[in-house]
Order: sequence, then structure tokens, then C-alpha cells
Amino acid sequence: MSDALPAGVDEFLEDAGWGGAQDEPLVGDASFRRYFRVRNGSRTAMLMDAPPPHEDPGPFLHVGKWLCAQGMRAPEIYAEERERGLVLIEDFGADRMRDWLDDNPESEEAVYGHAIDALVALHKCPPGPFEPYGMEVYQRETGLFVEWFCPMQGLKVDEAGWTAAWETALAPLLPRQQPGVTVLRDYHAENIMLLPDGEQGLIDFQDALVGHPAYDLVSLLQDARRDVSPELERAMLGRYLAQSKESAEFEADYARLGAQRNAKIVGIFARLWKRDGKPRYLAMIPRVWEAMERDLTHPALEAVAAWFAANIPQEIRDNGGGELQ
Repeated sequence: MSDALPAGVDEFLEDAGWGGAQDEPLVGDASFRRYFRVRNGSRTAMLMDAPPPHEDPGPFLHVGKWLCAQGMRAPEIYAEERERGLVLIEDFGADRMRDWLDDNPESEEAVYGHAIDALVALHKCPPGPFEPYGMEVYQRETGLFVEWFCPMQGLKVDEAGWTAAWETALAPLLPRQQPGVTVLRDYHAENIMLLPDGEQGLIDFQDALVGHPAYDLVSLLQDARRDVSPELERAMLGRYLAQSKESAEFEADYARLGAQRNAKIVGIFARLWKRDGKPRYLAMIPRVWEAMERDLTHPALEAVAAWFAANIPQEIRDNGGGELQ
């Protein structure tokens, strides 16, 4: 993907009061979005290029403004031109939680504890004005596993049984996500910024829905991109439960959503390789697979575990998803 600035950006920056700013392209993510750091004297900001028709900054703007209104630490929006996909936002710096912890591993528990506390604060807010994270969405996401991963392993699997197993597993949690909380859906160590004032900044939240409070915990503590030890996972789950009023079924729901999310991610990573030519995500599948296998041991996932036993060869399971073809 080109590092060149998008067409019309000079005029956009001029109108925003950032005329003549210098730009620096930043590493992108799994989407078509691009980011640039712009500098004007001592000031810095982030330029998001979310070009239509592949991208639409509208959801980012919608969720970001809501988060800021709730007192959450989302970036301030300086300027926007939605029709061209241009957004100028507050610069949260370069200290991503994941990278910072690589250099400061002794601070892992404190940093994760702060991230848990931020989720507690978010879950005390009224649910946002977003669509519900219902069964249809859950099923569409888990469907990525049989749509992309299984064919690349040369497997012909029972797709109807897959859907039925997830219906059985997930139906019990649906009443417990009413009225629900805002679910950011990608709350993990690469989407949390450590700010100079000691706060943690939120990014990549444009896909927010209203759903179950366990989902973002799973996203953080069963991170596809960074190893989180079972001990740290247990401690942080305990920290969350100590500050919230959850039912006795919360940990079962945590396992349900862990398996659901991890199955989805395996499918997404397979798709990123096969369809989008991004093989670097394949190296993350064994980490995701290991977490999924742990989740499947919970009795709440009995139907899904039985499907895996009948459809996915043990050799592939023992090899963290195996080698994709």
C-alpha cells in the first residue's frame, strides 16, 4: 500500500488549522485504513485515511464522540471530512501497550490492572447507541471458521452441526447481556495506548456493539497478538469480578465468548492470508488456537467441543491449527 498522502489532504489540513504540517506514515492494520502522524511546530496529530468505498470513518466518529462524552479516553476529534474518509484526531503517541510491555515486562500486572479498571468504568456507563451483539452476529462471526479455515485444511465439515452447536452454547448467555454494555470488540494490547499523563487511550473501536461484559475481557486476556499467562488471566478476571456485580454464570459466559471469539479470529486470520495476501497473521493462529482449546474444556461448551472432536482431526488440534494449505 502506498505511503503517499491521499488526494485533497493539503486543503483538509489547511482548513483544520494544520496547513504546512509535515507527515510521517505509520504501520497499518488489517484494514484498508492508513494513518499518518502530522507535525506542525511543536504540535502533533494523527491523520486517518479511511477511503471509500472500502472504509467509512462514520462509525469511528460516532463511537469516539460517545466514548468522549462518557469520560472515556478516546482521542479528541479535531477535524473530519467523512465523504473523503479524512479524520484528524488527537495524537496518543507511540507507546502501544504491547510494545511498551516488551520493554517493561515488570510492569505487566499494573498495566493490565489499569486496562481492567477502564473496562469496569466503561461497563458502568449506560449502553451506547449501537446495534446489539445478538445471536445473528455471533453466528456470522463463528461461520468464518468453517468458511475459511476448514477449506484451507482440506476439511469437509458438518456446517449445519457447527451452527447448531453454537446455538446451544450461546443461547443461555443472551438474557445476561440485557440491557448490555458497550463492547469495543478489539480491546487488546495493540489497541491500548499508554499516555504521558498515565492514562490509557482507546483506539480502533469503530465496530462497537452492545453486548455481554465478558467479551472485551476475553479480547484483552486471550489476546491473539500477545502471550497472556493463565496466571495473569486469572488474576485480572478476579480483579474485574471484585469490582462488578456479575452472576454466578459469568465465568461460563467468559468461556463461551472466548471460544466464540477465538474461532472467529482463526477464520479471519485464514481469510487475511488467502483472500488479502497477508500471511503474517498465520503465525498468530497457534496462540489463538491454544486459548480456544482451553475454553472448549468448560462444560458450557460441550456441544461445540463435541463438534470439534467429530470434525477436526486431532493432529491439527495438537499442532495449534496445523499448517494451512
